[in-house]
Amino acid sequence: MSRQGVVVLGSTGSIGTSTLNVLRRHPDRFRLVALTAGSNASLLAEQIAEWQPGFAGLVSGNGPACLLEAATHPDASIVVNAVVGFAGLAATLAALRAGKRVALANKESLVVAGELVQAAARQGGGELVPVDSEHSAVLQCITGQERSLRRLILTASGGPFRDWEPERLRSASVAEALNHPTWRMGNKISVDSATLANKAMEVIEAHHLFGFGYDQVEVVVHPQSIVHALVEFSDGSVLGQLGFPSMELPILYALTHPERLADRAGRAFDPVAAGALTFEPLRHEVFRAFHAGVEAGRAGGTAPAAFNAANEVAVAAFLAGRIPFGTISDVIEGTLARHENLPAASLEAVQAADRVARQLAEGLAA
Repeated sequence: MSRQGVVVLGSTGSIGTSTLNVLRRHPDRFRLVALTAGSNASLLAEQIAEWQPGFAGLVSGNGPACLLEAATHPDASIVVNAVVGFAGLAATLAALRAGKRVALANKESLVVAGELVQAAARQGGGELVPVDSEHSAVLQCITGQERSLRRLILTASGGPFRDWEPERLRSASVAEALNHPTWRMGNKISVDSATLANKAMEVIEAHHLFGFGYDQVEVVVHPQSIVHALVEFSDGSVLGQLGFPSMELPILYALTHPERLADRAGRAFDPVAAGALTFEPLRHEVFRAFHAGVEAGRAGGTAPAAFNAANEVAVAAFLAGRIPFGTISDVIEGTLARHENLPAASLEAVQAADRVARQLAEGLAA
């Protein structure tokens, strides 16, 4: 088999560097043809020196057009989109229209424009494969059995505030919010995991990826982060995918699906070492951002884009020390209450909704 050309968008983030670790172990299968980063020029320079890609771009220096140039690179068959936030949407659409396989870690693409993303894949013959551990788990369980599905159960660790009461939660510090018990991620995603906004996004993703109605996608809290998802079939059977927390396995599977490539670098699963596996209901009264996000998904149109925009603004304000943790949910709910929901019929419509929602959220976070 010839080596496949791979592009990594967001190469200096946690998903990007994990992707490079996977590629480093399989030089006979993959070759890196392009890299982009947001603003970490020094790490990108190190990656360029090691990999010598044909193209590299820094968004803060070259502008966002470098994402599109990399995403449509003629020598690439796979684009790993690890860009954080709304900024990754245009690259997802461009890569799919160019016929690439998109290994999608940028969940916002599907959240804000799921129908547009699916249409781009149909138009260009591209393929969408999830990198999120939960959706990778679902894909691994259902491949070849898609017609027999009844229900999806996504798991959430509960983050650092799983046991906190609402009053205490409102004044949580940045350091406390970033102290995730099982995963190591960038600041934005860590805060999303603390509010469970990320889990609402994953419910919306599952809706678009697998065609499930919102009533068919459930979320349970699983503190150990060993079971990544459960799938119930029409006969009542349930399959799950298990593994110690690591993003390298779902990344590798996204690169090779539906095949599996031998790889012994990860920690071998040991059920005894994993210990007891427990599950709890999600406390909706505590994790209000989760409820707001799922309801935005149900509403459809530009509501999910408004949810995402408000969340990005609120999280940035929290990380900058301008609002307390509890206000993140207030900003999201306030923005959605003021949002005029319109059809998400085009990229321009989604971009307009994003701009208006950001202005609303900035006012609420001031």
